[in-house]
Amino acid sequence: MKDCFDLTGRVAVITGASSGLGVEFAKALAYRGADLALFARRTEKLEQVAEEIRKLGHKVLPVTCDVTNETMVADSVEKVIKEFGKIDILINNAGTCNVVPTTELTKEQWHQVVDVNLEAVVFMTKHVAKYMTEAAYGRIINVGSMYGLRGSVTGPIVPYWASKGAIPQLTRGWALEFAPYNITCNAIAPGFFPSELMNDNSEEFNALVKAIIPLGRVGKVQEMDGLITMLASDGASYITGQTIPIDGGKTAI
Repeated sequence: MKDCFDLTGRVAVITGASSGLGVEFAKALAYRGADLALFARRTEKLEQVAEEIRKLGHKVLPVTCDVTNETMVADSVEKVIKEFGKIDILINNAGTCNVVPTTELTKEQWHQVVDVNLEAVVFMTKHVAKYMTEAAYGRIINVGSMYGLRGSVTGPIVPYWASKGAIPQLTRGWALEFAPYNITCNAIAPGFFPSELMNDNSEEFNALVKAIIPLGRVGKVQEMDGLITMLASDGASYITGQTIPIDGGKTAI
């Protein structure tokens, strides 16, 4: 009986792959057999991640790419096609955030976040989906946030709220648009996980986590592995258009 979570022979593109959850996603998919194209701006860190994953015995193509630059995105996707001949899985993971009161928000601060968290997701998917539709196969996974599903008391992060709030609807739309091509589109909505964006270990933050997260703690990056692997695999071939929180129970409140 075939393992429905086996990714042997699949090719995955992961954005924001030089640190944090992107690195964990890459390791999880490689562990299940996938070959990888890792996109990020920081070439040196990307090379380090690629070398670490190659030790698992898989092909890894590090691609220096600013996902807010559509020309660079298009060229980077072409590099992947030239190297592997296809793209089966896309994980739109690149993200950023800033903290600024609405009354002080500038257009530049708005675009610093929205261009990465939302616009880049659209145009990365545009260029990858072209090849997925031709192949009549694909798994698109968008990384949203629990704060795209509910409000936040952790600070004024208007561009982040707006950009992550758009991800579930974008995911539904693509699920319907691409369903005739055997392409699924789902999103995950992480809660608090260690990352460059979320590295607060103060007593105040830990007290807040215990107060507002039912499981009473920050997540461990390895706790993302099961969900990301499932959504990337044939084990989830009848799941599409869904946004699934992985947040220690926060959105259950």
